[in-house]
Amino acid sequence: MFRQLIHLKAPLLSLIRCQDRGTKVEKYNLKVLASFFTTSVMAKSKFEYVRNFETDDTCLRNCYIVVRLDGRNFHKFAEQHGFAKPNDDRALSLMTRSARSVMEELEDIIIAYGQSDEYSFIFTRSSNWFKRRASKLMTHVASQFSSSYVFYWKDYFAEQPLLYPPGFDGRVVLYPSNRNLRDYLSWRQADCEHHFRLVT
Repeated sequence: MFRQLIHLKAPLLSLIRCQDRGTKVEKYNLKVLASFFTTSVMAKSKFEYVRNFETDDTCLRNCYIVVRLDGRNFHKFAEQHGFAKPNDDRALSLMTRSARSVMEELEDIIIAYGQSDEYSFIFTRSSNWFKRRASKLMTHVASQFSSSYVFYWKDYFAEQPLLYPPGFDGRVVLYPSNRNLRDYLSWRQADCEHHFRLVT
């Protein structure tokens, strides 16, 4: 299928560019496109068995779902974009604005905790967003956060252009009890205080 997609690039372009060169080319291209969309990507086809290879990553019920994002290679990113040390108020405010965007998008997030270049998003124990699939939750949070970070950059760094796209990786962790969740947040707070002492 990937080979078909690559070969379709030329017919697609010629369909756009050759409209005034006669109807023969147009009919040929439309025929190629029609055959592609009615065979290769048709739902309920014999190829649908490949879905069975997908891993079941449904999060255990009655657990808090925590999605934690971390900036990728943010030490370098901060240096190249002139972040103030030990903490840049603009950068922290931008992180918070991006986190707010995630919370506005996903109403089941009850707590968002951020420090430095990371943010933790805690979903309710009863959340059923994306059928509790870990990969869906993580990728949605990461994409919403990172796109918001780029989108709102100019609001906080008006004089500093964004030199290259920032990256954020994510992980999903489940916590079955209130105590586990409290200890998780205490751990992240202790980590925040530790790093703050190192840079001051």
